[in-house]
Amino acid sequence: MNIIKLMSIALVSVVLAACSSQPDYRAAEGSSGYGYDATQLTDTQYRVTFKARGSDADKAMDYALLRAAEVTLQNGYDWFVVTHRETLIDNERVEPSSTLRYADSRDVVTRCGLVSCTTTSYPRSTFSAGVHIGGDRSQDIKSILEIKLGKGVRPDTDASFDALEVRQHLSPKED
Repeated sequence: MNIIKLMSIALVSVVLAACSSQPDYRAAEGSSGYGYDATQLTDTQYRVTFKARGSDADKAMDYALLRAAEVTLQNGYDWFVVTHRETLIDNERVEPSSTLRYADSRDVVTRCGLVSCTTTSYPRSTFSAGVHIGGDRSQDIKSILEIKLGKGVRPDTDASFDALEVRQHLSPKED
């Protein structure tokens, strides 16, 4: 019996460790999944996105740049120029709050018999109090890049990147 318990605990530990060590940098699954995606716009132009959960917009942009470098190299090009850059942050926050309300209203009741109906109005007062404790913060970050691929001499602008260097510097490091 103890061996079965130990094996069960070991199996659960391995599964949890595998789930928790899943890398942040991965392909997105489905239209609302987290991770990277790339769409070809023309022969040399792509839209690259990286969607993440959390608060690190710089990391999301780095991973979008990393994916842009990979797309560039996979297509046989040396460098890319970012022609459009955008970061979208969907932030929803619920903060602790308290409420205290008092309201006067009227209830209207209509009673109908065989021959006629009568309508009566009754005053109604309500009092409510509530406290929301705790808080929640959830945030989606989506970095979007439109890039143009190129070969040979890289343009001398701040928006151009050497694909090999970007991949070398931004690839996730193994622990």
